[in-house]
Amino acid sequence: MLMARLVVAQQQALPSFSLSPSSLSDFNGTRLYSRVQCKRKSWHAKGAKGALQVKASASKNILIMGGTRFIGVFLSRLLVKEGHQVTLFTRGKAPITQRLPGESDQGYADFSSKILHLKGDRKDSEFVKSSLSAKGFDVVYDINGREADEVTPILDALPKLEQYISCSSAGVYPKSDIFPHAETDAVDPKSRHKGKFETESLLESKGVNWTSLRPVYIYGPLNYNPVEEWFFHRLKAGRPIPIPNSGMQITQLGHVKDLATAFVQVLGNEKASRQVFNISGEKYVTFDGLARACAKAGGFPEPEIIHYNPKEFDFGKKKAFPFRDQHFFASIEKAKHVLGWKPEFDLVEGLADSYDLDFGRGTFRKEADFSTDDIILGKSLVLQS
Repeated sequence: MLMARLVVAQQQALPSFSLSPSSLSDFNGTRLYSRVQCKRKSWHAKGAKGALQVKASASKNILIMGGTRFIGVFLSRLLVKEGHQVTLFTRGKAPITQRLPGESDQGYADFSSKILHLKGDRKDSEFVKSSLSAKGFDVVYDINGREADEVTPILDALPKLEQYISCSSAGVYPKSDIFPHAETDAVDPKSRHKGKFETESLLESKGVNWTSLRPVYIYGPLNYNPVEEWFFHRLKAGRPIPIPNSGMQITQLGHVKDLATAFVQVLGNEKASRQVFNISGEKYVTFDGLARACAKAGGFPEPEIIHYNPKEFDFGKKKAFPFRDQHFFASIEKAKHVLGWKPEFDLVEGLADSYDLDFGRGTFRKEADFSTDDIILGKSLVLQS
């Protein structure tokens, strides 16, 4: 049974832990963090626990717009394993393939040998039309599209396109006091992601068979956004973690591997035709709870959390905290019931997977920058003295 919508006032004081969207009444502050050890999952081969059990339709000639940084790295591997021909359309500024942490030499070599590359700028509409029409792709996965006008040349080039699958964002939803966000909610015309839902409208108007996935915050190995990495840097340095306001703001994270699985499950799926699906983790979590979950996942001691009022500081153009300072989470019930999709990773397990395969190996995308932390902590020390 679908969960009733949850009404949450901004900055309402709630316990610092993750909530289950199917059982919000089961509050237990120690539930998430009581395990001494957490099970750590990896990107398994087919047949192992946690492996993708998706069988798409017949082999397709698939184009991925983007696909070399994060989401596409995992998605392309799944598609190749399913027997599809995969071509990446990029500007060629980054390596076309990259080896996953822990991937065998043979596994990486096999994957790399099957990936094709089309070099170009998607803003060059004439090149897009000529190059794509010559290839005759069956399916397009648009991972890096931002504006609807970038999509038109692709559609013009592929009149026999079977499906257009778009990576949108839950950021299209406006601020609200009513949660979780559902796919039927209004969108914010002033959102910086407005190009995402304008793309959905364009695809619908063109009569294309399309599917759009709206992730919330995505995390996992190779994440180029400072989501879990922001916390891991501070935990490794043994520093306090500055969190705005009460720390009880509720948010939601979804593992990149679960997102990749959802992308494969909508391929050739009639139930996904002309549909939008929110995709994220099973549970919600407070900012304070996320800090503690990151500590548990990485094997760090309980973190010291410092709360501050952002209005009392001027950080210039620097971002002091990587999340929206508000409640922000979405229902994934539609994807579960319509697609039969379900996240494999719970929050701590997923964070442990990210830590073990990335940050814990000494790899990360951005160097630690504690400059805004020092401003916050400096004022906190003055107030305490």
